[in-house]
Amino acid sequence: MILEAVMLQVKRGMEEEYEEAFRKASNIISSMKGYRSHELQRCMEVKGKYLLLVKWESLEDHTVGFRKSSEYQEWKQQLHHFYDPFPTVEHFERVSIED
Repeated sequence: MILEAVMLQVKRGMEEEYEEAFRKASNIISSMKGYRSHELQRCMEVKGKYLLLVKWESLEDHTVGFRKSSEYQEWKQQLHHFYDPFPTVEHFERVSIED
């Protein structure tokens, strides 16, 4: 399992519209192969700042399966115009802390 983490900055004054668009777009990502879960967190200190966390079965499920799909084009159309600057996507894997 991998974790996709994205820090998002939404254009000023568009926060409510973005959250509603994100709710609607959530069914797109949740229908994809390898998708496990996702959540959107709103920053308490910085207006318009959000953290998106998505769990995928594999890196390729996100980078190939989702990103190269027609569903991604719909996701992009619904959400990408809200971001300024455009976010950087990073992927993480769990570090075992047990002996």
